[in-house]
Amino acid sequence: MPRVKRALISRKRKKKLFKRAKGFRLARKNLLKVANEAVMKSLSYSYRDRKTKKREFRKLWITRINIAARKYGISYSRFMNGLKKANIDINRKMLAELAVNDEKAFGQIVERVKSL
Repeated sequence: MPRVKRALISRKRKKKLFKRAKGFRLARKNLLKVANEAVMKSLSYSYRDRKTKKREFRKLWITRINIAARKYGISYSRFMNGLKKANIDINRKMLAELAVNDEKAFGQIVERVKSL
C-alpha cells in the first residue's frame, strides 16, 4: 500500500488562508500560525460588524432626520409621531435621503405633519 502524500492538500489550504490574509501587515500576511489567527479574528469581526453596520446606519439616519426636522421647529420624536398619525409611510433611510438632498420635499412633509 503506497504512503499518503499530503503536500497538495496542505498547499491548497495554505494558499486559501494567505489569500484571505492579503493586505495584512508584517507576519500577519505570511506566517502560517499568525496569519491563521488574524484571518479567524477578521472573520469574527466581519460577522459581528454586519450586525453593527445596521445599527450605525439607523443611528445616522435618525440624526440626519432630527437635524432637518429641528430646522422646521419640530423634534424628531414629534415628527415621527406626526408621520404615523398622518399615515405617511416613509422609512428612515428615505427620510434621511430627502433631508440631505431635497430639503424642499422634506419641508413639505414636515408642514403636513405640523398641520395635524
